[in-house]
Amino acid sequence: MGKEIKVWYDSEGDFLEVVFERKTGYFRETENDAVMEKVDDEGNVIGFSILKVSALKEREPISVSLR
Repeated sequence: MGKEIKVWYDSEGDFLEVVFERKTGYFRETENDAVMEKVDDEGNVIGFSILKVSALKEREPISVSLR
């Protein structure tokens, strides 16, 4: 069976968050100003967030490598 992924969208803040694993972590910057990766205490990626999601419909797709 596949892994469950949680997705939240805050329309007021224009913010999307995707969580692969629900546990304590923190966000850190990526090479793209709109994307933050969420990592656990050991540095494993457990999710990501995208700011100003509505601006994506007028731009090229975002491509980011999560560490």
